[in-house]
Amino acid sequence: MSGEEKLSGGKHLVGINECKVHIMMGSGSDLPVAKKAVSILEELKVPYSITIASAHRTPALVEQNVKGSTAKVFIAIAGLSAALPGVVASHTFMPVIGVPVSGKLNLDSILSIVQMPPGIPVGSVGLDRGENAALLAVRILATSEISYLHALEGHLSRMREKVIRSGVELVGE
Repeated sequence: MSGEEKLSGGKHLVGINECKVHIMMGSGSDLPVAKKAVSILEELKVPYSITIASAHRTPALVEQNVKGSTAKVFIAIAGLSAALPGVVASHTFMPVIGVPVSGKLNLDSILSIVQMPPGIPVGSVGLDRGENAALLAVRILATSEISYLHALEGHLSRMREKVIRSGVELVGE
């Protein structure tokens, strides 16, 4: 599965050697969660790459993708045992944000990400919250690139306006 075939409108989709944020999925079934992250990264004009590599079935590919990436932040999306975020973190000093994917046993994927051993930190967002992972990644980038801070300010302003509009529509004022 190529990212370009399944992710429409990827103006900011680049190779792993050009990205600021690298989204890694444990399998193609994680694509709906990845699309939430992609939507935010596209809106905020952040160069990103997206790859599929399983921590268990293709560990060498995970290592190759991490070590070959120019990403300043990794987003690792995984369900079930959710080992991918920890494996990614073991191969880089860049921040890793884990996104647990819902399934039959939601608690397993959540705990696998938040209960990392000392020395291999992984940040975590809520279940299926690819959009929050992307926003957190952009906040990390904004600590050193002012353009991303401005992009986040615009995003927050649009969110506020949407809430205000929905309140006005609800009560008619």
